[in-house]
Amino acid sequence: ERPRQCGDCGRRFLQRSDLTIHRRRHTGERPYGCPECGCRFSVSSNLAKHRRAHLGQRPFPCPSCGKAFMRRSELAIHQRLHPGERPYGCPLCAKCFSRRSHLTRH
Repeated sequence: ERPRQCGDCGRRFLQRSDLTIHRRRHTGERPYGCPECGCRFSVSSNLAKHRRAHLGQRPFPCPSCGKAFMRRSELAIHQRLHPGERPYGCPLCAKCFSRRSHLTRH
């Protein structure tokens, strides 16, 4: 059971902290600010990810080639290139793409 309920939309949460973060969607509160550029975030982990760009941190290296990325999702997209994986196929022609955005642009 999820005892904590959002008063605005009715969504329920197990943890009080999850409800607090969710409520920020309704209020627009962004309490975490970047000291470098002033961008604001509703979740502290999003600020931490953002700060990597300013600090030049790339904690997700590719085990195949060593190229490093700021986000795990970027590494996952990159890793498709090594075996030539192209999961996004055009329904109108035989062309396939490694990224959904490339298929959309096509």
